[in-house]
Amino acid sequence: MKVVLIPVKNPNNAKQRLTSQLSPDQRRNLVWAMLQDVTRSVCQSTTPDRVVVVSSSESVIHHAIHHGWDVIQETEQVSESESVDSSAQLLQSQGASALLRLPADIPLLQAKDIDSLLNLELQPGSAILVPSHDQTGTNALLRNPPGAFPSRFGENSLSLHQKEAGEKGVQCTIIQNPRIALDLDELPDLLRFHSLKSQTQTAELLEQFDCIQETSLG
Repeated sequence: MKVVLIPVKNPNNAKQRLTSQLSPDQRRNLVWAMLQDVTRSVCQSTTPDRVVVVSSSESVIHHAIHHGWDVIQETEQVSESESVDSSAQLLQSQGASALLRLPADIPLLQAKDIDSLLNLELQPGSAILVPSHDQTGTNALLRNPPGAFPSRFGENSLSLHQKEAGEKGVQCTIIQNPRIALDLDELPDLLRFHSLKSQTQTAELLEQFDCIQETSLG
């Protein structure tokens, strides 16, 4: 069974690195716009047998249920690595063979990106990592089995995941995908994304942000 897992932080507390550029309402709206874009692509994909959202946010849980996805509801906000690993353990016990963790802040994601990864027929004891645009983070992580090695999301996660995999004897393959690579965490990410003029809800929202308009005009 091939499962897509999407961890989603509480929108009220997300994107803290944009605090100096965006108001709390703007950050919350940004989180929802990106989640809507990711949701559209996940719904259009044909390969996942299950889609699971893990979150402590009631509104995010309701969003997932509305789209027919399964949910793992946390009682409190924990680190992403903890969320992913506890979910992986549960899903593996329920029959998941391959688990694709996707973030909720990659609005350029397309259904074909998901399908191409899950169609690789990953063998047991192997993993695929899709780096962030700066080649230090891990924006997509596909593992067979789901708990093949511990998650190390955060700073320098790409090299840390490779290290963890090596210690467990798991063969890692790195695949570059520019749409998955562009997550939106800081102002330069927003500007890079805005310059692409994508047909997404996130792009429409950014047109309303002064920090984007001022930089574009300047």
